[in-house]
Amino acid sequence: VIHWYKQKEGKAPERFLFASERKVTTEYGFQANRYVVERSSAQKRCVLTIKDVILDDAATYYCAYWDPHWFIHSDYYNKVFGSGTKLIVSEKGSSPPANSEILQKKHENQIMYVCLIEKFYPEIIRVTWTDDEKEVTENVVKGDAWQSTKEDEYSIASWLTVPLENEDKKYYCKYEHEEEKASLPTQVDSVKTASQEEDCKTVLNRDISVFLTDRLMHRTAHLVYIILLLKSSMYYLIILFIYR
Repeated sequence: VIHWYKQKEGKAPERFLFASERKVTTEYGFQANRYVVERSSAQKRCVLTIKDVILDDAATYYCAYWDPHWFIHSDYYNKVFGSGTKLIVSEKGSSPPANSEILQKKHENQIMYVCLIEKFYPEIIRVTWTDDEKEVTENVVKGDAWQSTKEDEYSIASWLTVPLENEDKKYYCKYEHEEEKASLPTQVDSVKTASQEEDCKTVLNRDISVFLTDRLMHRTAHLVYIILLLKSSMYYLIILFIYR
């Protein structure tokens, strides 16, 4: 049985249907005729189609199933979830990145490559680094997409740090957006140095500043919550003391 969950931003996941090989059951409050589930046991695939999409459909969708090994070896149940697919519903059409480039900065015995992808919509994009053989995951940092000065346009940066002796080795920054896929090589004719273009530190600091701002807002909200909780406890003790 494959279960499908819908999670709106700031809320808990909510199961809206589950599908066996012969039957699809929709939870109360969801229109069954809007969802089509196709299963292929041979390919181990389950495809969900949502018809007549509306604004309320905007959410992250997860498929899930009960792990059969846990039924055999444990008294506990374990449900395995997929990584999720974010659905954005907007009247604005999608647009591919307006600009993409690799910046580089040498520092002591290392080289930092910054893959900068600018002005795309929606903000969902996958960025990876590869060499000629496989995907590179070590010493890779991917920043969060930030909103550009123009409304509804986003940019993102990803960093790869390699030893200086790998200077002649070719790496690729690959991105996948619903409107475009591209691969940028780290070659002299396609890579801009920090002196020619915006310094890598500026790009780095810009993304870090966004992160720190969000972190500060989170910590502030947490602190306010603690203060309000302490005030409520004090009022409760005072009222309890007065009544006694």
